[in-house]
Amino acid sequence: MITNKDLANLMYPNITKSPCDYEKKYPERKLPEGAVVSRFAPSPTGFVHMGSLLTALVAAKVPKDTRGIFFLRIEDTDGKRKVENGIQGIIDDLVNFDIQIDEGVVSESEEKGKYGPYVQTRRKEIYDTYAKYMIENDLAYPCFCTEKELENIRDRQEKNKERIGYYGSFAKCRYLSIDEAYRRIKNGEKYVIRLKSPGNFNKKIEFNDLVRGKMVFPENDIDVILVKSDGIPVYHFAHVIDDHLMRTTHILRGEEWLSSTPVHLQLFEMLKFKAPRYAHLGLVMKIDEDGTRRKLSKRKDPEAAVSYYHERGIPAEAVKLYLMTLANSNFEEWLNQNIDKGIDDFTFNFKKMSMSGSLFDVEKLLNISRNYISRLSKEEVYRGLCAWALEFDNYFYNLIVKYKNYTLDILNIEREQKKPRKDYANYSEIKEQIFYMYDELYNPSDYEWGNISEKQEIIHILDVYMDNYFDVSDKDNWFNKIKELTDDLGYASNMKEYKINPHEYKGSVADISTVLRVAITSKCMTPDLYVIMKLLGKERIQTRLKLLKEKLSL
Repeated sequence: MITNKDLANLMYPNITKSPCDYEKKYPERKLPEGAVVSRFAPSPTGFVHMGSLLTALVAAKVPKDTRGIFFLRIEDTDGKRKVENGIQGIIDDLVNFDIQIDEGVVSESEEKGKYGPYVQTRRKEIYDTYAKYMIENDLAYPCFCTEKELENIRDRQEKNKERIGYYGSFAKCRYLSIDEAYRRIKNGEKYVIRLKSPGNFNKKIEFNDLVRGKMVFPENDIDVILVKSDGIPVYHFAHVIDDHLMRTTHILRGEEWLSSTPVHLQLFEMLKFKAPRYAHLGLVMKIDEDGTRRKLSKRKDPEAAVSYYHERGIPAEAVKLYLMTLANSNFEEWLNQNIDKGIDDFTFNFKKMSMSGSLFDVEKLLNISRNYISRLSKEEVYRGLCAWALEFDNYFYNLIVKYKNYTLDILNIEREQKKPRKDYANYSEIKEQIFYMYDELYNPSDYEWGNISEKQEIIHILDVYMDNYFDVSDKDNWFNKIKELTDDLGYASNMKEYKINPHEYKGSVADISTVLRVAITSKCMTPDLYVIMKLLGKERIQTRLKLLKEKLSL
């Protein structure tokens, strides 16, 4: 008489280990009480998108708060969706955003940690061992149904308005005798391995989701596929085995997996594993121009790719700060009250996560980035700018390296003060805002003149100023000289007086300052004009004004 053990040996003749062997190889972790072990487990199917980055950020944050472990596992069992260099791309994205792993995959060929392999295709022997165990213990069975037969089952279910799936009387291979299954495998028929579900759809399963609270679902009664016909396990089976043996305590994943949780909890129970805690994160959403709210899309939305922020030069830390505002509703208030602190100082709370998903707002992200960059030292901004320019603007990189100390002084304008300027939301826009400080970049075709735009008046103001009033020895002298110039030319140096009697003057000191600002930089809005003039120096200013007067005289 053929037994389940005989069937299992036929299906897996080369598997000699048992689940007990792996229990010994991967023992319980020795961690402090309450320590969280979580993972980021992406598939190498393309770039990491913002939803995945949010998951990775939270999955790394919680163990850090509890002195636990965060590891990177690559779920690459779907060979059709894998892309070239997909694993390295994921690793690079995590590195670029300074999301540090304690264990897992560190390169295409290198891993660290005692609970690996951390790439699923390298774990086939482990999956085979557990599949064999399930066959031996009548927890799973081979299914020989063809695509045509499965299609007929679906058609019948749809026609009769029944639930779709391979269950109950529809699970025809479940009722094959062991002898027949053995014979068909010996004959070389293709098969998959299905779960022999003990569930009853009319009963309920309850579990506590860390984000959503108490969840109630029908029990799973679907005989889901565990192992495909090519011998590769599906996600349901592989993740349950991996998370048990890697001693994962918390699984963070998108809400699209919520409906699969009864299957996974059933598998944990059937394999006599302790189930981890689940946290199903809400989707990252976007509102279209027509007001439609939808999931942020890798295909439609360039801002969905983390490379978008790298190319624009938005600091990784600023992106993480923004994502944390999506992750915890109290983070933004905390950050505003603790401007000198960062994510590591904040305690994450699952109860502060939104169940309905978060609306992705690029403008808010840029505002957070602007605030973040404003609080950096000039050296930190310079390093970030150099890193961005080296990759995306080689000419500008060579320029700021050539004039390092000068560039540091430019970046420091109105920085070391109680309310620093917030000019830069990203490194890619710095060049556009400070180009006029470099002679190599300064060749304006337009000037943003203000109230004074008559050419001869502009030339007269500039001549009188350079001949009689130019002084950048200190800021008070500089401003007093500009006020003297203002009065000398018939403009009002006292703004209050000008507002009371504007008709008695040609203009105000603000108009004179604008002429000087635009003449020197071509822009009507710049940081502190005194510092700009001091950094440029009299000789360079004279050269610029000479060229300007030639243009105005044409």
